[in-house]
Amino acid sequence: MVKVTVNQQIYEVSEGTTLEQLARQVEVPGEPMILLAYMDGKLKELFSVIEEDSYVRFVTLREQTGYMAYKRTATMMFLKACEDVLGEGASREIAINYSIGNSMFCEFVRKDREINEEFARKIQSRMKELHKREIPIAKKALDTYEAERYFGAIGLKEKQKLMQFRRESRTNLYELDGYENYFYGYMAPSTAYIPKFFISVYEHGLVLQIPKRNQTEEIVRFVPQPKLFRAMQRSREWSRTMGVDTVGALNETITSGNINHLILLQEGLQEKVLSDIADKIVSEKKRVILIAGPSSSGKTTFSHRLSIQLEIAGLRPYPISLDDYFLDREKSPKDQFGNYNFETIASLDVELLSKHLNQLLSGERISLPTYNFLTGRREYRGKELQIGEKDVLVLEGIHGLNGALTSEIPQKLKYKIYVSALSQINLDEHNRIPSSDGRLLRRIVRDAMTRGNDACATISRWDSVRRGEEDNIFPYQEEADIMFNSAQIYELAVLKQYAEPLLFAVPRDCPEYQEAKRLLKFLEYFLNIKSEDIPNTSLLREFIGGSCFET
Repeated sequence: MVKVTVNQQIYEVSEGTTLEQLARQVEVPGEPMILLAYMDGKLKELFSVIEEDSYVRFVTLREQTGYMAYKRTATMMFLKACEDVLGEGASREIAINYSIGNSMFCEFVRKDREINEEFARKIQSRMKELHKREIPIAKKALDTYEAERYFGAIGLKEKQKLMQFRRESRTNLYELDGYENYFYGYMAPSTAYIPKFFISVYEHGLVLQIPKRNQTEEIVRFVPQPKLFRAMQRSREWSRTMGVDTVGALNETITSGNINHLILLQEGLQEKVLSDIADKIVSEKKRVILIAGPSSSGKTTFSHRLSIQLEIAGLRPYPISLDDYFLDREKSPKDQFGNYNFETIASLDVELLSKHLNQLLSGERISLPTYNFLTGRREYRGKELQIGEKDVLVLEGIHGLNGALTSEIPQKLKYKIYVSALSQINLDEHNRIPSSDGRLLRRIVRDAMTRGNDACATISRWDSVRRGEEDNIFPYQEEADIMFNSAQIYELAVLKQYAEPLLFAVPRDCPEYQEAKRLLKFLEYFLNIKSEDIPNTSLLREFIGGSCFET
């Protein structure tokens, strides 16, 4: 017998007992299902066996790690269901392209494939059958060269490319009732662990929905976000046109010596989009430009580059940071933990901002505030502003798209821009790169360079940052007049050289160590790109340094 400590309680189990068997002893009815476990600090799948005295912490859907395992396993069940309904090999024509909230957009490569509600119901029904059968998901290790040959033989070319550049000598494949595939990250032990999902038709593909973290009620029907969808689709189509829509294809571009050309094309595309936005602002005679987006989306550099395009178009832009309109700290609202909550719009002096905007649009001169983050007070340092008829105000801040912020400004004068870093490439056909991972890596690098925060500190705050985005940014993104994707095809290959030393420095006894380890394993898929190749006007320079703009 061996002793296992779970939540300060000791359990005696036979040597060779699986974590799944132990989980059944400790799980509480009504609580979210256990999906993974940390055993002596190492993340393990539930089919792992207990061989010696251990400390175990179980992971449920409430944690991001558990949520991603649920998502991965649901994806495998979806691909298996497609194979069962359409015939063997059908998953080769499916690309898991975008995430929209807790939903994944799945595109069928064959354009003659009829995608309708009847087809969606067949896939939903087959997935339910797979769940009811409680089919185990097996894991096996292959020589990476064998895996490369295998995926080439069955027609999964992007997986083949991914394996070609993989440094690990062994690669894990998962098997579900005869269907085999490679997935980046850990899985649930069987289909029994994935009870909730919903398949629906959207545009030319299917949407696979899973529960949100902490969600216990039934999944509500998918709510389209057409502007976000179009933004992601435009980026993916451009990546495909360039022939670089997966990590394997990016690595091929790097090794072929064509990466500088791709960088110039990407930078040129973003500059063209900025020029088009400026032309739209001029033609529609907008006076107040509102820019918002999640953390590390590149809003500051975007604002500078848009201002240049506005000047070229004959306007004079004046930037205003919404952060300067924070209430004095003692007047700021607090969150459920008693900490000051600077993520809510209630932390801003909306009344003063509205008054100042109306005065400026009327031609009056105002004294601009500056918020002192050290003292937690708003200060006036003699900075005044008065604008003319051909001048525009450029407001940047997380609440820029919230209508309550500028409710007294006529709609015809406002132009709303949503800036986000939406992943343009995937690992392969069936493994997405979450946009949040790219933003987290951007922030880790920038915080270490400009704010003195180590990776441990940045990772520890990330969950709170994400919650703030869910509450204050994402609900308003469809209010934007236009969406700008600040992500660049090649950026993770550049960020890698900056992020890796910071992630390796996270101590093993730090709670954030496992997330640092996950990010390090993820970055192994990318070859390096020299930072010297990145122009000093690039959005990426906001995070790696060397920007010609004040960021």
